[in-house]
Amino acid sequence: MHLKGHTDFELLKKKIVETMQISFPGISSSISEWKGQDIVNFQEELLQKVNAHISEKWFYTHMKSAKSMLPRIDVLNLLSKYVGYADWNDFVHKNSGKDAKPAVKSGNRYFIIVPAIVIGVLGLFLLVNKLISTREYTFCFYDADTREPINNTNINNNSRIEVSIILENESPVNYLCSPDGCFTLKTDQRFIRMVVNSPYYRNDTIRRTLKKFNQHETIGLRANEYALMLKYFSEKNVEDWQKRRSKLDEMFDDGAMIYQVMNDKMGTGIELYTKWEFIDKMTMPSQSLKNIEILNTKYIGDRIAVLRFRISDKNQ
Repeated sequence: MHLKGHTDFELLKKKIVETMQISFPGISSSISEWKGQDIVNFQEELLQKVNAHISEKWFYTHMKSAKSMLPRIDVLNLLSKYVGYADWNDFVHKNSGKDAKPAVKSGNRYFIIVPAIVIGVLGLFLLVNKLISTREYTFCFYDADTREPINNTNINNNSRIEVSIILENESPVNYLCSPDGCFTLKTDQRFIRMVVNSPYYRNDTIRRTLKKFNQHETIGLRANEYALMLKYFSEKNVEDWQKRRSKLDEMFDDGAMIYQVMNDKMGTGIELYTKWEFIDKMTMPSQSLKNIEILNTKYIGDRIAVLRFRISDKNQ
């Protein structure tokens, strides 16, 4: 039972990864590789979906080690609910026997070899067909308002576009657009779904039916006005500080979670701000704020609910 319980828990970890990849397509498929912001995102997911919280220490003790003790049943129940089951017993019951393999009785060799040959020939045909039908497609992005191509010179050198290609029954494949705002995809699929992320443009999910005679497409992205405004506030000397504070108050949800990502010799750290702590920071004259870089934003309605940013150490 002890060994069986650990086997079920390892399967539960895989289900957790699959569920997280729906909200965070770029997250590692191996939960043992999660750290820093990945763990923070997982904590937020649990809080939002099952109203539960786990500590970072608990995560490292139980989720990153294959030899740890099985967690308490109440925690197993919460994790099972997160991946769509009623509780731990429901998860174990519905996933029991998935690895069981029926015994194969010996039979007439003829009835084994002939189907094997047919399957082999069919597999070879499908492989050749896949190679023939695989084509190279190029996608480029432009600003939906200005109609200009999006490249590194439009905003700053950190406005690169990340694209996650979502394929059925496969893990997401991630691409980073080149400086001209384009990326190239080789595929034999006729339909693709891509999730586009860029600090200064609205995140978007785009669906495309691929046509072999149209292998170059341009796609418009909507500007992330609030991210651009934060960048503007940090770089310009705005004399009316009260008006700036009022505008920032409108931009952020009252319960907004604001993270500053800090890199040092010890690794990546996170500093958390409340809405008004961040507004105070943005309205306090500081040379370092001119180096603010928006990493990610999420919205509730038309207000920012989650913001991740960093202050770069580049010279002015």
